[in-house]
Amino acid sequence: MISDITLGQYFPAKSVLHRADPRMKICLTIFVIVLIFTSQNFFSLGLVVAGVAAAMVLSKIPIRLYLKSLKAILILVIFTSVLNIFYGTGEPLWQWGIFRVTLNGILNSIFVSVRIVILILTTSILTFTTSPTQLTDAIERLLRPLAKLHVPVHEFAMMMTIALRFVPTLLEETDKIMSAQKARGADMESGGLMQRIKALVPVLIPLFVSAFRRAYDLATAMESRCYHGGEGRTQMNILKLGQTDWLILGTVLLFFAGYLALNILFPPAIRL
Repeated sequence: MISDITLGQYFPAKSVLHRADPRMKICLTIFVIVLIFTSQNFFSLGLVVAGVAAAMVLSKIPIRLYLKSLKAILILVIFTSVLNIFYGTGEPLWQWGIFRVTLNGILNSIFVSVRIVILILTTSILTFTTSPTQLTDAIERLLRPLAKLHVPVHEFAMMMTIALRFVPTLLEETDKIMSAQKARGADMESGGLMQRIKALVPVLIPLFVSAFRRAYDLATAMESRCYHGGEGRTQMNILKLGQTDWLILGTVLLFFAGYLALNILFPPAIRL
């Protein structure tokens, strides 16, 4: 399960999305997330699904990697789906005690589940097609107006990117520690809930020690290279919007016009 988590991983490729400005990708990712949670019917949500699917194809990232990113939240999706089935209004199709299943509940369950899946895929597109260095530069440029309020924008962007970058490293370290403990006879898959939690203690302690050691080594490496924050620092690659970025922006605006039309013309899918 741990090896299936792809959060924070970057996969180099020669695609339109890889060449796009990282600031544009971050803004569009936030924009799509807003559309996901403001869609009111299956038609507008379907348009968002089609747009995300088109972005996945344009990224030239293998589909199996996107499916792999969904494995980590599969239990959450199933739990949310089952829970929403019992919260619908209308005539019950099936009822047992306080539990009742309605057509509206089934539609709500499907609607919410699709939202969660598309949300994960949207964020995966951003991390798969944007390197940590590009993310740092983009976040710093987007938050630059806050520097006038004496907010340490560069340090904040660097902290977020380093945290995102070290997620795959820590997951790999966790997998190695768990394999080592199992080779020594540790049983982490049997027993009750409390027994499984106790079995994780031999994993968590060396994992925390390894994380602090990596943080200390990184801080030492940055200090030895005379890193003193963002004051007076320049960038080797200056971010500029190109023709590809304006073409993507124009396509998204047309997409948004269709989204608004579908949201207005068709009734809401979820009725509480």
